[in-house]
Amino acid sequence: MSDVLILGPQYRAPNLRDALAEAGLAGPIVTVTAGWQEREGELGALEEHLGQRVRDLRLYERAEAAFAQDPPLHDAYRQRQNELRRLQELYRGRLAHAKAAARELLQAADDSEVMRKARRDAIAALRRLDAAHLRMIAELHERFETDWSPTRRPVIARQRQELAHVLESAGTVCIAGGHVAVLLNRLRLFGARRLLHGKPLVAWSAGAMAIAERVVLFHDHPPQGAGNAEVFESGLGLVPGTIFLPHAATRLALSDVQRVALLARRFRPAVCRTLDEGSWLHFHRGELRAAAASLRLLSSGGTAPARAVA
Repeated sequence: MSDVLILGPQYRAPNLRDALAEAGLAGPIVTVTAGWQEREGELGALEEHLGQRVRDLRLYERAEAAFAQDPPLHDAYRQRQNELRRLQELYRGRLAHAKAAARELLQAADDSEVMRKARRDAIAALRRLDAAHLRMIAELHERFETDWSPTRRPVIARQRQELAHVLESAGTVCIAGGHVAVLLNRLRLFGARRLLHGKPLVAWSAGAMAIAERVVLFHDHPPQGAGNAEVFESGLGLVPGTIFLPHAATRLALSDVQRVALLARRFRPAVCRTLDEGSWLHFHRGELRAAAASLRLLSSGGTAPARAVA
């Protein structure tokens, strides 16, 4: 992947046009708005902001049409989704206990060598739990691919050919946010990783999460009390070594040293990066070349501005 531009939320204060100009990316622009579900393809505000016409791939609409034409595929897809939800429920229960133990140890005033080792072990246990969860998810996806090979089923194969034709003329592909699970499932169904190979990409909010290596759901201030960041899925892996955290200013307790430290240590060597209004990160061949209004979480519990590679 040559150029990937990652942005913060675009709803209230879009910076897509300026970021495209700064990164030297041009049209024609093709979009993926499957995360908007029934609002997919409502591009008026986006076209007004960009000052040009935009073509949407309509992955959500294509998937619904494919499922209507291939009921056995739809049934298998729904069964897989049910199994994924059950896996997430089981993981979430185990995560709550492991996270509580790690947080208690980090908050302790004791800084002896014994306590430091206990903290490292608690974080290692979290990392093992996350890794095991991702392996089980991968096994479900592999079994689905083996049993159903959706990209080889006629209805999906036809859709992929149409998508490849549309993408041939695209100068830049923009992946919008919305419902991250819906977006990622549609991208995966149509083999988007291969279709997007070599194309300059722009992604924001849930779109950024979907193209990273891992999708992490998080909210430190949910209505029911402090939440636990949870690994939700493997992403497309188009931006290695980074976990994107959209709306971090409102969803993360960035002033809580222990919570920030635990999040950063749990996911390293990947770097956790915040994405808020005005944020933009320009990756070239996997390396960060320019950045603005984005923070990286530090294992010390603090934050620092995103730092580009010299």
